[in-house]
Amino acid sequence: MAVVDPAGLLANLPAQGRLIGLDVGTKTIGIAVSDVLRSVASPHRTLERTKFAHDGRELVKLIDHQHASGLVVGLPLNMDGSEGPRCQSVRQFVINLLVLRELPVLLQDERLSTAAAERTMIEDYDMSRQKRAERVDAGAAAWILQAALDRLSYLARSAQA
Repeated sequence: MAVVDPAGLLANLPAQGRLIGLDVGTKTIGIAVSDVLRSVASPHRTLERTKFAHDGRELVKLIDHQHASGLVVGLPLNMDGSEGPRCQSVRQFVINLLVLRELPVLLQDERLSTAAAERTMIEDYDMSRQKRAERVDAGAAAWILQAALDRLSYLARSAQA
């Protein structure tokens, strides 16, 4: 499988099945998981990055454990929508991961996802700075995944109309 657009992801997914969302940073990978109906994204954990061989094995274990049918990976676009060096790094990460496990992958715009996750943690949960630091990457991954789930839901409803 390869990187697909939202319609391509929808076409390559079974009727039900989890999606995994990733917020790939330079030091950590935030991970989120959807429910099997693909309506709600939940923060799962943050993986400290090491070598890709280790990170890839951990992600494949999670994919297999969750019986994930696809991935949504945050693409760190610049605020003007252009791609910089971090986008190339994420794209290479996805290519390397696809060698280990073939799944459809959607690259989802992640602009402001960390800020949105942090704002939610402050406003809705009154979370301390230390707790936010521990959970913000998984929260950002959930924000990225939820945006994709909402988009997929809209496409599915539009196709039925």
